[in-house]
Amino acid sequence: MAARSDTALGAPRFPETRWTRILAAHDHPEVRRALLDEICATRWRPLYLHLRKEGLPRERAEDVVQGFLVHLLERDFLARLDPARGRLRAYLKAALAHYAANLRVEETAQKRGGGRPALAFDDVEAQVAAAPGDPGAAYDREWALATFDAAVGDLEAELGSGARRGPVAVVRQLFRMGETPSYERLAAEHGMTVPQLKSFVHRARRRLRELLLARVADTVQTADDAEAELSDLMKALGA
Repeated sequence: MAARSDTALGAPRFPETRWTRILAAHDHPEVRRALLDEICATRWRPLYLHLRKEGLPRERAEDVVQGFLVHLLERDFLARLDPARGRLRAYLKAALAHYAANLRVEETAQKRGGGRPALAFDDVEAQVAAAPGDPGAAYDREWALATFDAAVGDLEAELGSGARRGPVAVVRQLFRMGETPSYERLAAEHGMTVPQLKSFVHRARRRLRELLLARVADTVQTADDAEAELSDLMKALGA
């Protein structure tokens, strides 16, 4: 679960970041493994799209991504990870490039899958044609989509649990990617006036930004870095 920001004396507190947890876990292999499993499960899709946009055939890209994930686990790369080297987004992309440049075809075939659960390559493959043509832009946009979807899921969970008040269906209709209905139609569907709906959406957008920032904070070192990373990811969504 993403770290949550809270307030003290009216001032926002920057949440504990995944970098902080990685550093704290240097002497605890089981904690590092859990964090790495989380990273692998949530961040492989941008890596795959990046390789496909670089021109790798589908099966080759699948082999490289699955081999790369196994490589990260076998080498326990979090034990050597240095937050001073930059954002997690850039770090993983550079590590993939280094891995792919040194990979032989037979090593890829041997490592394919590595005993890990099968990844949903069909789902990502369907997005290749629509992704930006530049491999780096495709990678950044998929990373941004994963972050945005996770934050929207956090907001839906808060509304569904009663931690926050409001119709969760409105969040799904307005904040999930795709065509959105008009405010007039949404208000009528949920028994609200248009001003009431606009007020709820304003609060929901503000909370969504807080949740996005908390998610982004998992991948950088400081509050300023988090603001810059969030800005970059919002630009990537528009690519």
